[in-house]
Amino acid sequence: MAREPRSGGSDENRRGRGRGPDRNAEREPGDELKDKLVTINRVAKVVKGGRRFSFAALVVVGDEKGRVGWGAGKAREVPEAIRKATERAKKTMIRVPMREGRTLHHDVVGDFGAGRVILRAAPAGTGIIAGGPMRAVFETLGMGDVVAKCTGSTNPHNMVKATFSALSRCTSPRAVASRRGKKVSDLLGGGRKDEAGTEAVANG
Repeated sequence: MAREPRSGGSDENRRGRGRGPDRNAEREPGDELKDKLVTINRVAKVVKGGRRFSFAALVVVGDEKGRVGWGAGKAREVPEAIRKATERAKKTMIRVPMREGRTLHHDVVGDFGAGRVILRAAPAGTGIIAGGPMRAVFETLGMGDVVAKCTGSTNPHNMVKATFSALSRCTSPRAVASRRGKKVSDLLGGGRKDEAGTEAVANG
């Protein structure tokens, strides 16, 4: 008779305060993430007894709502390498400001090593015009219209890292206005007035 409450209490503790519900709660945001395998290579390490082969994976993860991250993993088996890369990508996610939720606010250039990419804002309906590794980044990011060009190394790792370098430099008019202590309308309106004044002086 005394054991029944003890076992019931332990079950409640396991279900109520245990790790099961907490793990599910932690997985809910991760389940919404979309991951893409960019590339996977077989690499070898030369040791005294010969060569040890393993696999290196490069994965991009994003929520298609403005957050994206990349990660690399290495293991003896392909699934384990992909899992490691995905976990690391989730820990290095960044938020990218987008105009109208579909494109960049301005053109930007990114560099990493020998890799160099140019990202340009595009009008609605343009779509994603980019190479394989960069396309995976934009699709997981949720960007619908962008034009990207790789002018340096075509190594997938360099391309992805250069793309993230460019995305990390992106900013929005709201962030610039708050940094300058002005309103967004002042920035945009002031630029238009200056252009109009310059055109009037040139024509006059």
